[in-house]
Amino acid sequence: MRLDKFLKVSRLIKRRTLAKEVSDQGRIEVNGKEAKASTTVKVGDELTIRLGQRKVTARIDRIQETSRKDEAAEMFTILKEEKLGSNDSL
Repeated sequence: MRLDKFLKVSRLIKRRTLAKEVSDQGRIEVNGKEAKASTTVKVGDELTIRLGQRKVTARIDRIQETSRKDEAAEMFTILKEEKLGSNDSL
């Protein structure tokens, strides 16, 4: 499955267009390598997503073409979530 579609179906990112923009900006890694929206993902892959001041690392547990809201959270496991500090030196 394409990375941008997985992010939308799993609800890690709400809209597919936003998932595409984020990945094209180089803010998503799959197994430690920068990934574009068209990158194919599979079960067991590890995603690292930088959104705003957060960095989320998740493992793909299941892939489905569609999912209901209550099923979406079962598609991945959050391994780590961290806040990124700002480099303000005032």
